[in-house]
Amino acid sequence: MDSFIVCGGRRLHGELSASGSKNAALPIMAATLLSAEPCQLHRVPDLRDIATMTTLLESLGATATRHPTEATLAVDSSAVEQFRAPYDLVKTMRASILVLGPLLARFGQAEVSFPGGCAIGSRPVDLHIRALEAMGAQVAVESGYIVAKAPRGLQGAEFCFDTVTVGGTENAVMAATMARGKSTLRNVAREPEIVDLVQFLRAMGARIEGEGTDMLQIEGVPALHGATHEVMPDRIEAGTYLVAAAATRGEVKIEGISPEVLGVVMDKLALTGAEITSGENWVSLDMKAQRPTAIDITTEPFPGFPTDMQAQFTALNAVAQGQSVVVETVFENRLMQAHEMRRMGAEIDIAGDSARITGREQLQGAPVMASDLRASASLVIAGLVAEGETRIDRIYHIDRGYENIEGKLQCLGADIRRLAT
Repeated sequence: MDSFIVCGGRRLHGELSASGSKNAALPIMAATLLSAEPCQLHRVPDLRDIATMTTLLESLGATATRHPTEATLAVDSSAVEQFRAPYDLVKTMRASILVLGPLLARFGQAEVSFPGGCAIGSRPVDLHIRALEAMGAQVAVESGYIVAKAPRGLQGAEFCFDTVTVGGTENAVMAATMARGKSTLRNVAREPEIVDLVQFLRAMGARIEGEGTDMLQIEGVPALHGATHEVMPDRIEAGTYLVAAAATRGEVKIEGISPEVLGVVMDKLALTGAEITSGENWVSLDMKAQRPTAIDITTEPFPGFPTDMQAQFTALNAVAQGQSVVVETVFENRLMQAHEMRRMGAEIDIAGDSARITGREQLQGAPVMASDLRASASLVIAGLVAEGETRIDRIYHIDRGYENIEGKLQCLGADIRRLAT
């Protein structure tokens, strides 16, 4: 397994371009199964999770061709004739569950293994299943597979999610696009990535209203056609580099992203003492070489503070001036990176879903191990502000969601290299 070797002590400075969003691209790729016509997707990031979804689509009979020099993916699902998403693929990525709704809507059947992915606690799929059952699907669990059937097609329905779920919302809205009649989905997730998915579905001919609110209304259509779509920029990637610059007392400008999608992350960074400026399609941060101020964080569904940015801010708080409390309300076990940061000298006390942090002037380089995607990024940030060398193992996690992170950080002046083992 590859590792990162990070030598800290350098302030990051420079400019980067935002990559396409992994969390938007994956459901959009799954949505191509809804049409028998080709789809063209632009700004698709080159990531391990994208490769896994590509392989999954191909295993079902679709063809997926990536342009060798451009971030473009052409998907043709006209020849899909398999409806089983196998365990060997699904176990590596939770987003694989997103083929369930499209397969069921178009073909009336689907078998999807229970998904795997990062070890950040239980993320049950019962709400996915209940939403599909409300539309008339017959769902059973057999030998570790979700087996869903709708031989007469799906029927429009009203459904209210007990709790906000991004994946459940995505599966339900995709299924509803081809259900007979009207569906109303309440208490849905409002993330920008869901808005991007709806925009793609609408380009395919779907009739959907309400994206960005907590209620979606979908009028089912008999068939969807092919479409061309540009994936939104990755707000988590951009936020990660902004936090890295803040932690190292540096400055960075991110091109190709609107400040609106960063939302509360920008607000929190401003509270650290960062000078934030932005335009229609760019965001910049400058710490003026000053140590950041500690800030409290509580994760919430959008438009609240994103759980996918919690670990990065934990790393920032570890070297910030003052004390802070980080509370994780979305996933259990998502403070695991704090244990590794303590190996680097961070003063972090964990009690349940909360971490109380006393910032230190500097951390110490140490061997650490990544436990999940965002924890990997937080350990990189910790390594950037540590004295000496930090070795981060199991970085295959980070390759799932960050495109060439070491190359981008090197462009900002970081001393980081990949060690092949």
